[in-house]
Amino acid sequence: MKTNLLTQAGRTVMAMAVCGVMAACSATTAKTTYNDAAINDPLEDVNRVTFAVNDAVDKALIEPVARGYRAAVPTPARKGVRNFLRNLHSPINIANQLLQGDLEGAGNDTVRFAANTFVGVGGLFDVAGHEGFEYEQEDFGQTLATWGVGHGPYLVLPVLGPSSFRDGTGLLVDSYADPIRLYLFNTDREEWYYARAGVSGLDSREELLDVLDDLQRNSFDYYAALRSVYAQRRAALVRDEASGASIPDYDAEFED
Repeated sequence: MKTNLLTQAGRTVMAMAVCGVMAACSATTAKTTYNDAAINDPLEDVNRVTFAVNDAVDKALIEPVARGYRAAVPTPARKGVRNFLRNLHSPINIANQLLQGDLEGAGNDTVRFAANTFVGVGGLFDVAGHEGFEYEQEDFGQTLATWGVGHGPYLVLPVLGPSSFRDGTGLLVDSYADPIRLYLFNTDREEWYYARAGVSGLDSREELLDVLDDLQRNSFDYYAALRSVYAQRRAALVRDEASGASIPDYDAEFED
């Protein structure tokens, strides 16, 4: 028998609440000043194996498809796809802003969602961004960080790439709580959810083409450099300092 949508949503809220209580209990303060530009890697041997497999798959399949996508699809169309995907992520953004106690950020994302959905043709056009309501990426990993939860061990996930115990947990919570996933899975339209995931992955890889090319060319150890970039970028996102793809000082990890 199909699980009732409201019941599943209730379980989701309860699960997030339990996670919140556990995280809050482990935090030294309710809201911390976060500066986690380094990350422990006790599983480095295993992570390097996964990284090598991911890199091989990327070079053989994912990167060529992303380059073909960039070559075949004009920039305005790719931007429209990115805007649409970001708009679909708005409910998760808003929920995490609220869990972080950032009412201004939640209000900003609510305005963005309403304006881009109804005026921006379902989110294809970022009309809110043009009016000063900028996009901020939020996820439950960032929420846990603002509650004082550290990264835990660094992880390289198959296909998905750099992560950590904390951010991997955040990814699972966000994926499970996603109202679009709940709707699609309860209306026998799972294929649309997986299609969205595939398009999101393609969009992200296309956005990072130049960034990762530059990183690989300029780093002595690509694995270590990417690990450092990941930790610095996540710290910046928690502080609401960045939302676009960029390369921080990836040599900082190796400096005294």
